[in-house]
Amino acid sequence: MPARIALVGDRNPEYLTHRELDASIALMPAGVAARWVATDGADAPHLDGFDALWIVPGTPYRDEEPVFAAIAHARTTGVPILGTCGGFQHMLVEFARNVAGMPDAGHAETDPGAGVHVVSALACSLVGERRTVTTVPGTLVAELCGEAPFTGFHWCNYGLEPAHAERLAGAGLVVSATAADAGVEAVELPGHPFYVATLFQPQVGSSASGMLHPLVAALADQARGGVPAA
Repeated sequence: MPARIALVGDRNPEYLTHRELDASIALMPAGVAARWVATDGADAPHLDGFDALWIVPGTPYRDEEPVFAAIAHARTTGVPILGTCGGFQHMLVEFARNVAGMPDAGHAETDPGAGVHVVSALACSLVGERRTVTTVPGTLVAELCGEAPFTGFHWCNYGLEPAHAERLAGAGLVVSATAADAGVEAVELPGHPFYVATLFQPQVGSSASGMLHPLVAALADQARGGVPAA
């Protein structure tokens, strides 16, 4: 039986980023099956049956509660998880609420009345923008993506509020990449088998290259128990 990855999000083929997610699904290696799970679908409350989770772009989600529940489940049980763009943002909020002692943490876009906005508006819109991303040496993201700066594609207006970065780091979250305008581009959780979140969207370009981005390939490997593709 193949390892299963759930792409948690609300698919819209009109979005370039979602068409690139479809391309990544088609490029999964042998022994790995990935599929979309809508946030308001029947499977959303039952994501504990998957071997890995990918919390994908396309916010606001139609139902964010199953998303937060899935993130918490993966974080606490060691299920491999990758969050990109909106997934990155929701992983930050879940970590702030449940690990960093910020129960009133929220997302400025979806929860404007939250006591603390861990995710806030970026200095400038990065919708359809590319930025040079620089990894932090010694992190998993640097190991997978390399230490040389690379170009990351974005489709976002929100990111980590800089004022709360130190609080999250003190609770154990590690910043593993940064970029001008965007600030923190990636975070990870040491000691977890695979807990990585990026503001940039690593799947973009897979339809043209015919290859999975290293972060996505690593998620697929982790879904199979850490066994690399042959």
